[in-house]
Amino acid sequence: MDWETKRERLLEATLGHVPFDGWTEASLRRAAADLGLTHADVLDAFPGGAIEALDLFMALADRRMVEDLEASDLASMKVRERVLLAVRRRLERALPHREAVRRGLAALALPQNAPLAIKSLYRTVDAVWFGIGDTSTDWNFYSKRAILAGVYGATVLYWLDDRSEDQARSWDFLTRRLDDAIKVPRALGQGVERVRKLVADFPSPFRRFDRAFRG
Repeated sequence: MDWETKRERLLEATLGHVPFDGWTEASLRRAAADLGLTHADVLDAFPGGAIEALDLFMALADRRMVEDLEASDLASMKVRERVLLAVRRRLERALPHREAVRRGLAALALPQNAPLAIKSLYRTVDAVWFGIGDTSTDWNFYSKRAILAGVYGATVLYWLDDRSEDQARSWDFLTRRLDDAIKVPRALGQGVERVRKLVADFPSPFRRFDRAFRG
């Protein structure tokens, strides 16, 4: 068994114990016992312990979401529809392990795991934009990811307690949050343009502010 296969098999077995023991060494040990692996195998697969297994869990979910997007007809969709599809696929695949996701958020909320929390959130929103074919390289690259991070985080929290059929309420929530998020940069851009035009009508020396808005 190669290293990557060992890691993924051990992770899969661990997911069965996480709802009861959380993302802990106990879950890893029980998973190893299920597979007939030794403690040395666990250390080889996850030298960083259970939190490293959680990192792999999230990374694989991002990778599989991108694979789902590659198999979708994105060309026929608007950008908003592509984002909705990406987040939905990401959460639909996680549905069998919803309690593991809940326990994962609890683990990431611990101060010592803050760097992983930030890294994993960025990795997910970056995978969404990459997966739907976004090629921006200017300030939009960062603003898109920052906006989506807020939308995605709020949607995950809502989804965790959603017991509606096919998680329909979660998708409605996602749609509303995304629509609200899209309005913000539009409104900001319109506001800046109004101020720029107003300042342009002022006599000099106010014109220098117009040049500032133009960059």
